Amino acid sequence: MRARRNVLIVEDEPEVAGALKRQLEELSCSVEVALSGDVGLSMALGKPFDLIVLDIMLPGLDGLEVCRRLRVRQTYTPVLIVSARTSEIDKVLGLEMGADDYLTKPYSAAELVARVRSIFRRVDALSGQGGTVHEPLRIGDALTIDPGSREVTVRGKPVVLTQKEYDLLLLFAHNPGRVYSRSQLLDAVWGYSHDGYDHAVECHINRLRAKIEDDPSRPRLLLTVWGVGYKFSSAD
Repeated sequence: MRARRNVLIVEDEPEVAGALKRQLEELSCSVEVALSGDVGLSMALGKPFDLIVLDIMLPGLDGLEVCRRLRVRQTYTPVLIVSARTSEIDKVLGLEMGADDYLTKPYSAAELVARVRSIFRRVDALSGQGGTVHEPLRIGDALTIDPGSREVTVRGKPVVLTQKEYDLLLLFAHNPGRVYSRSQLLDAVWGYSHDGYDHAVECHINRLRAKIEDDPSRPRLLLTVWGVGYKFSSAD
């Protein structure tokens, strides 16, 4: 039986934080609360959490800055942004900062639970809790991906990828030649589909190319299929 998951809520409204805490405790989570961005970041850096539920509008550091600082660390912690900001640009910024999902207020308890469970399922699958042991993937003579350690090397040199960059790379590498639309990539890697997030996919593709391609302006591995989406070269 899996141990209780530790969740950190960073929310400056005590009533909202209390309601979130009760909803997550019903999922058998152990929940802690921070009422400001500064305190939330300090708590997140001080001990491991299985999920951080993060508001954007916070006293001190705002939620986007908290998320950005968390994502420069080697250790990955899932982040669910829960915010009253509903504009497309806010959602895109949240995803580009490394959030795993973005839930707008007001929301139903059922939707919150569904989003949290979806994040936990994806994390469990990526961490190999299903018991499957994956051998390192070697693409051509340059790129190596080790799913066990989540390490990526290019010509023997380690490459630091964000969580989403790594997940995209692994998806493509396991399915060479298959063309994915932007909406399919959103659904497979972010866990949901929304036309307004296409820009986030493009940003992650460009960043990934800059890290794994010899010449990102003329990619040989991660290819664009014009009018459709992207695919990983099957030449190797």
